[in-house]
Amino acid sequence: MSTLHVLSHSPFSDTRLGSCLRLLGKDDALLLSGDAVYALQQGSVLKSLEEQTVFILEEDLLARHLECPSWATCVDCPAFVELSIRYDKVNSWL
Repeated sequence: MSTLHVLSHSPFSDTRLGSCLRLLGKDDALLLSGDAVYALQQGSVLKSLEEQTVFILEEDLLARHLECPSWATCVDCPAFVELSIRYDKVNSWL
């Protein structure tokens, strides 16, 4: 069963990102939104995710003046809704 994991909190303020990464299965995907996009900054653990499916909410990248890495896919809000339908489950890391 595939899961879309949605993170919106900064990876520098708590351990949600690390917990999520430990549970990420081969059929799962990760969507970064809000302050979670700061995980893309240099030296972050996300560099190890190049083998995983990673989506990033485009409006949050733009708001924080960050760029989408080549190994991830930027999505807009309608595409986010589409992703939530494509995966069997959606787990929001509140």
